[in-house]
Amino acid sequence: MDQEAPLLSFHPEKPSPDTLTKLIRRLRALTLRLLPVEVDTKSLSVPGSRIITPQVISAYVDAAGDFYNELPYCLLRAYAGFIWDANHNPADYGENLGRAVACEVLARRIVHQSPPDKLIPMVTTRYRHRHADGDVSVASSALEIAIDNNCTVFLSSSESQDVVNRLWNGELVQVADEEDEDDIQYVPYHKPRNAGFGAHFDPARMSVPRYQNILRIVVWLVFLVVYSQAVREPLQRLDPNHAYFDAWEYVLYVMALAFCCEDIHRWYQFFRFASYRAFGFWDIVSFITDILLVAAFTYRIAGLSTGGERAGLLRLRSFQILSFVAPFIWMKLVTIFDGFKYIGTMQLCVARMLQESGIFFALLTVLGAGFFQGLYALDVADGESEDPSAIVNVLVQGLLQSPNYDRFSASPTGLTLYYLWTLVTVVILLNVLISLFASAYSEVVDDAEAEYLAFFAGKTVAMIRAPDSYVYPAPFNLIEIFLVAPFETIVCVKQNTYAKLNRVVMSTIFFIPLCIIALCEAGHMEKSWVTKWLRPEQDEATDDPAVRDPPMEGVDAERGLEISKMKFGQLVKRFPNTEQSSEEAILKEIKELQGKLHLLIEKLPASI
Repeated sequence: MDQEAPLLSFHPEKPSPDTLTKLIRRLRALTLRLLPVEVDTKSLSVPGSRIITPQVISAYVDAAGDFYNELPYCLLRAYAGFIWDANHNPADYGENLGRAVACEVLARRIVHQSPPDKLIPMVTTRYRHRHADGDVSVASSALEIAIDNNCTVFLSSSESQDVVNRLWNGELVQVADEEDEDDIQYVPYHKPRNAGFGAHFDPARMSVPRYQNILRIVVWLVFLVVYSQAVREPLQRLDPNHAYFDAWEYVLYVMALAFCCEDIHRWYQFFRFASYRAFGFWDIVSFITDILLVAAFTYRIAGLSTGGERAGLLRLRSFQILSFVAPFIWMKLVTIFDGFKYIGTMQLCVARMLQESGIFFALLTVLGAGFFQGLYALDVADGESEDPSAIVNVLVQGLLQSPNYDRFSASPTGLTLYYLWTLVTVVILLNVLISLFASAYSEVVDDAEAEYLAFFAGKTVAMIRAPDSYVYPAPFNLIEIFLVAPFETIVCVKQNTYAKLNRVVMSTIFFIPLCIIALCEAGHMEKSWVTKWLRPEQDEATDDPAVRDPPMEGVDAERGLEISKMKFGQLVKRFPNTEQSSEEAILKEIKELQGKLHLLIEKLPASI
């Protein structure tokens, strides 16, 4: 995308990785001196903290020297280091956790007090530092580090969300870094709203997260319709040995291939630009869905290439596996609409509850293996054995509170062992699972606003993190993979030619969405419900003098009435200083009284 604004004015020259590494170490040393003992983490994040005071923030700003813009990045790097220390040193977990939270809170406060023109560069500029082994890290920004480490305090700030909303709406766009071709920069979108329809008809706008999300919703609803028709194919084709694909099956497996390619590309970007922590519960659901679709397709092809009764059996297995995909496809519908706050918060609750249940399943696996071995040993004690799957089935029935005690009625030892299994799972483990679910739910609900904002930031950045100027959402990514990407190596010398090819292809296949986007951005749909959905109205600036001291007009002005009889500046002088804690306010008053008392004592001998 061409940008007419100079990039150097928006992203100044970056310091070297060695310089930033030295600054990170200095900030760690400061934090160790600030918090030598364990403190309550909640006391660090409150607005009037007695630890993170304006004087402490000023000390950290001065500690950065000439590298003020890099301070949030370095503080969040220090946060990640303290979290690593906490996880690898259980004895000092509380101390290191408090230091990590202090670094995150300091990063938020420093960004908050920064001038508006420095906000976006401080949050989005990507830097590198040097690891302990001497290797240079992958370039990342303060926003990306906060997302990778789930820094809810930093991400829920109004400044971070302002940057995230600009990225979501396409007001900030990514461009390739001229100095590092594998890196990207975020710059303001330069085209004004009055530029006209033709200027806004830009295929690169398909990379905007908001537009990607809307297209993704439409595509997934289409995929659900296609899947619903494809699983009806055996009913509509009564001949079990018909040797051809149904039309719905063609569309289904083509879309499934597109989704598999998209997931593989996303997972590759996770491990290249982020970390394993970005791989979450819904990625596991996507992985299982992709595996099942590939298995169903494999059985279907094998059935078509085989004759006789085996062909019918393979075809049956294919549709059985395809039917098993249904819960996972409908489950992923939650992730399609997670841009809406209610659904996003619900998704966070479910994901956190399933994450906390890992302890339950770990204990269940160990106990299940022990009880299975014991029951299997009792079964083979008489020299004969049944299918081991029968024992697994009985154990699962007991876990699901439908135990089959008659199965072991002939063996008192086996019955006792089965009683013990039922007691451990139903009475103990399931109650542990319920308590874990309750604690996870309460944690998310108590801080639902910050958790959702952090999730929304991660969702937005994940869509644009990869250095890709031309985005083909699934299933159109197959066109890029098989028809466009092969030309990249042929025309690699002429980059403009490859860019023109992408623009022509995208303008053709996304003609209708691009027309809607261009109309919205060109200002021709100001009063349309579509525009209100895509671009909500912004609040008025509260720092405008006309808002603080509104002038009177019209009939009320002629009558001599006035709102601003007392100016805004005089009104706010009566407000308490909420940036200071109550302890600081008391200490300040005590110091003032001490000063007055000293003056009084000095005057007493003179008066006597």
